[in-house]
Amino acid sequence: MEYRYLGGSGLKVSEISLGAMTFNGGRKSDVGNVSQTEATEMTYVAIDLGINLIDTADVYSNGLSEEMVGTALGHRRKEVLIATKVRFPMNPKPNQSGLSRYHIIEGCEKSLKRLGTDYIDLYQIHGYDPNTPLEESLRALDDLVRSGKVRYIGCSNLAAWQTMKALAISQQMNLEKFISTQLYYSIGARDIEHELIPLCEDQKVGILCWSPLSGGFFTGKYRKSGEEGKGRRVNKNAASMKYWSLDEERGFRILDVLENISLKKGKNIASIALAWVLHKPMVSSLIIGATNLQQLKENAQASGIKLDAEDLEMLEKVSAPDIPYPQKHQIITDSR
Repeated sequence: MEYRYLGGSGLKVSEISLGAMTFNGGRKSDVGNVSQTEATEMTYVAIDLGINLIDTADVYSNGLSEEMVGTALGHRRKEVLIATKVRFPMNPKPNQSGLSRYHIIEGCEKSLKRLGTDYIDLYQIHGYDPNTPLEESLRALDDLVRSGKVRYIGCSNLAAWQTMKALAISQQMNLEKFISTQLYYSIGARDIEHELIPLCEDQKVGILCWSPLSGGFFTGKYRKSGEEGKGRRVNKNAASMKYWSLDEERGFRILDVLENISLKKGKNIASIALAWVLHKPMVSSLIIGATNLQQLKENAQASGIKLDAEDLEMLEKVSAPDIPYPQKHQIITDSR
């Protein structure tokens, strides 16, 4: 396992992280159904593979995911970094959602209890709250850092302007800054390249990628209807097709190139798709929400894979978005 700095901080994270959204006590759901026994085994294997970051959220299975992470870690708590989130409602009562000082501090206290720990390594806001001034939210997060209950703060799923506004307020008020942002990014979903990646490069904000395989699409398990012997046919009701915005036809073209490269390198398709994301600027770690040990072990192999210039050129060409990624250091001249 290889490691990278998380944004401009001195904190090192493994290139592959374990996502705990699938930890739900074994209940059947679209995102997985991992029992406590399976979660504990998966967590131990992840640590042994060199994974040092586990990502969860209070809202995942209404707190159960955090409880399962805490139980799974037990005496191995100090071997990993725990990242969790706050924003969405845990119950319908007033003040139980959003990013008010009240909800952030109460949410943190409850997360600490569920996780069975006295500090959270990375505490993230799980989205933007238009009803609460950012100054209020950022001051509350800063207070949690100063109290020792939180060590670093980050955000998730914020637009570029929202992220930059928060960073500017933190700078102006001398508050703790976001060191990371959690974003959806895969070889088939490259929207963040237009504004968010340039922002993260400029502001030294690390990117934690969720669903870097687009809900399993880029594992190669889905194939066009009629292609027998090459994985399951696409199911329009599958989670990977319902919840992840993806141009299906473009996705299949990308899969063909990924498969050719995987055969050449002797790696599985998913590893090549993950390695492509790891070649992108400011990407610190890929969050893998595995549902079994085999998936976890296979995806962990993506760390350290180096794609040569020819491979990268082919993948860039087949996956290029309609609006190209802005060129770094682009010079705009005044022709007047």
